[in-house]
Amino acid sequence: MVGVGATPHPEQTQFVAFLTGAQEVSARDTTARGYARLRINDLGTELEFKVVVDDIMNVRASHIHCAGAGVNGPIGVTLFTGCGLGPAPDVLAHSVATAPDAGNTCGWATLADVVAALRSGDTYVNVHTNDGVDPGNTGPGDFQSGEIRGQVR
Repeated sequence: MVGVGATPHPEQTQFVAFLTGAQEVSARDTTARGYARLRINDLGTELEFKVVVDDIMNVRASHIHCAGAGVNGPIGVTLFTGCGLGPAPDVLAHSVATAPDAGNTCGWATLADVVAALRSGDTYVNVHTNDGVDPGNTGPGDFQSGEIRGQVR
């Protein structure tokens, strides 16, 4: 209970995920690492995000997924697509999302749904890589299901 004159704590509006190969399911043997910072604006209408990576090649995508630690889950919000072969830039993505991906299977229809999931702790960010050569998932720079991952906190 909040006492007279006390200010209740505002709901969490800033989040971070520290990305490593060890957090992927199954864990990845990679030196790549990174972080994602997420911030909800004061009106709750925009999710500003920044994804920073280091020592990673052939980045194809980065997403917010819905699932708890140690569990793979579906894509809910796309943070980045593109890049292609070669070293990734340090700042992989820095932009704003105003809604989840259309047709996502997380059950998120609005940004408010995404925010509720972020606050629950049952979301993670990961970065997918692909060297474009079969077979897939052969090592660093070629983990299509994700090379680095971090639970959002």
